Order: sequence, then C-alpha cells, then structure tokens
Amino acid sequence: MEYELKFVTVGEVAAGYKDDAEGGCWGYDGKLNIRPAYQREYIYTGKRRDAVVESVMKNLPIGTMYWMKKTDGTFELLDGQQRTISLCQFITGRFGINHRGFKNLLAAEKKQVLEYRLWVCVCEGTDKDTLEWFKVLNTPGTELNAQELRNAIFTGTWLNEAKKYFSRSNCVTVQRQYNKYLDGSAVRQDFLQTALKWIAERDKIKIEDYMAENQDASNCEELWLYFKSVMDWVKATFKVYRREMKAVDWGSLYNRYGGGSYDKEELEKKIVAMLEDEDITSSRGIYDYLFDGQERHLSIRKFSEKIKRATYERQHHLCAKCNRPFPIEKMHADHITPWSKGGRTVESNCQVLCENCNREKSNV
Repeated sequence: MEYELKFVTVGEVAAGYKDDAEGGCWGYDGKLNIRPAYQREYIYTGKRRDAVVESVMKNLPIGTMYWMKKTDGTFELLDGQQRTISLCQFITGRFGINHRGFKNLLAAEKKQVLEYRLWVCVCEGTDKDTLEWFKVLNTPGTELNAQELRNAIFTGTWLNEAKKYFSRSNCVTVQRQYNKYLDGSAVRQDFLQTALKWIAERDKIKIEDYMAENQDASNCEELWLYFKSVMDWVKATFKVYRREMKAVDWGSLYNRYGGGSYDKEELEKKIVAMLEDEDITSSRGIYDYLFDGQERHLSIRKFSEKIKRATYERQHHLCAKCNRPFPIEKMHADHITPWSKGGRTVESNCQVLCENCNREKSNV
C-alpha cells in the first residue's frame, strides 16, 4: 500500500459538506466520502464534539486523518470521521460553542478555523487493503463493536439500505417507535445487530452467513419485513406496553411461538399478577415465562439465611427427604409448595434438603 502525507485545511474539507440518508455524507467539494458503508455512524456529542472545535480554535493538534484514494480520483475517509463531521457541522451551523455559532465568530476567529491545517495521510490500495487498514486504525480509541466490524467486512448495497432502516438516528425503526422494545442505540448498530441475530436464528445460520449471502442484494426487504413481523406480533399480543418489555429477546420468542394464538386479556391478567408478586425479582423475565413456563426467567426470591438457619435447626440438622444429617453448608433452602403452585417464600413454606435430594427434586 502506498501513501503520502499532506495538509488540507478545514475550510477545504467543509466545502460542499452534505449529510443525508439518501446521498450519504460528503465533503471536500464532493470528493471525500466521509462516511463510507464500513464506517460507524456519527456518535460524538456534547463535550467530545465541542472539544474538537475548541482545539482547532486554539490551534492545538487533533491528530492525523487517514484518507483512501479511489481510482476515480475521490477519497474515502478511513479514520477521523468523528472529528471531521464535528468540524463540518460547526461550520455549517448545526451547533455552537459557548453559545456562539460559526457565523457569530469574529473574522479572525473564522479565519483561524477555516485555515487550520489537518494532517492527512492519503493511501492507495485495493478494497481489501482499505478494510484491513480500517480495522487496524480503529483498534484503539472507541473500539468498534461486533456489528461495526461486520459492517466493515460486508460493505455493499445491502448494507447501505439496511442502515436506513436500523442505523440512522432517525431510522425507520425509530420513526415507528419499535426502538421502545430494543436495547442499545441505532448509531452503534445495536438495532441492526438485533434484527440480524433474530433472522439468523430463524434460518439456523450465523449473522456473518446472512450478511455474506445478501451483501450485493439491491435491498434489505426480507430483513425489514421479518423484523416488522416480530414487532407487530409483540404489539398485537400484549395489551399494554411496559418498560419491562424493552430488551426482551422478542425475535427468539417469535421464532418459537409466533404461530400460536394468545388471549391478550388473559395474558394481561397474568402480567399484572406477576408484577405484584414480591417473590418475582426479575419482572422483565415475565414475558419469557409466559411462553415457556421456566421459572429461571423470574429469579424467584430465595429464602434468607436467617430463615434457612431457623429451618435447619427445626429439622435437627436432618434433610427433610432422606432424613440424614448434614452440615448447613451442604443444605439447600427449598420451597415445600413450589412457587408455581402458589407457594410463597416464607418460613412456614421452607424446608432444607441435602444437595442430592435437592437435585433429584429439581429434576422431577
């Protein structure tokens, strides 16, 4: 890979700056692709964003930028996207520093910003070289997450389309308020990764396999329609939205139970009852439990050490099943009447079992 070092002013980079979902993010009079498909979204806000501009206004260094020169004479930004967009947004009036926008600066201050020289390393090489160097450059700093690395490998028309639905700050997922049911954020690729995880589970393949198969597809209609089906199923199945519904593994539930018929009124009654149950310590697990009936999702409250000790003494240190003596460390506090059958986590419903008897009961 060949490279050269040169200075480019902030004013030159910001010339012709535009950023939109359809046309992408460009600067340098339309010759610099600031956010190629393998790049993460713009995530700088507040102090980090302001610090870039303040450093330039004080003529402090902000680090080397890396551009890849393409065969058509344009460039792709490999490293420095967050700094570049911060500067371009400031110059185009997207935000201000200390209540002053770029247009409010004194002439000398504007000149300082526009003539600030960025140290740019311009590289030339193959597409493979581009992606390899991109991954190397992004190892330090704000480390790329798993989905951002996948995006770097499987760049193409399909990914460009998928980002419109899952990766922009105002993507379709956010517009339709499906993000209420999802953990993470759009710009860090969490929504895209979640949708891919679910559809990959459905097809019994890996996320990487799905992205490889669809890399050159002209659209992401299959993924979007599947994801929309999951979200619409959730909204149709449950009468009331609750904060506990955020980050439930909905796609996995849909893949296993989406074909069933459910009484939303009956489900609502069960949810209300379980939310009021003091023995349930994981209210988010209620939704998994409603489908598979496994108590592990609920983290049923355990007996306190005080109750366990009192029960151990009452049983004269003997296991309630095999009637053999054991030290308390080898005993397990157990519900006489299981929680699923109405048993409560109270002293009158506690017994202590040895490890073997407790294991046998758990396997029944």
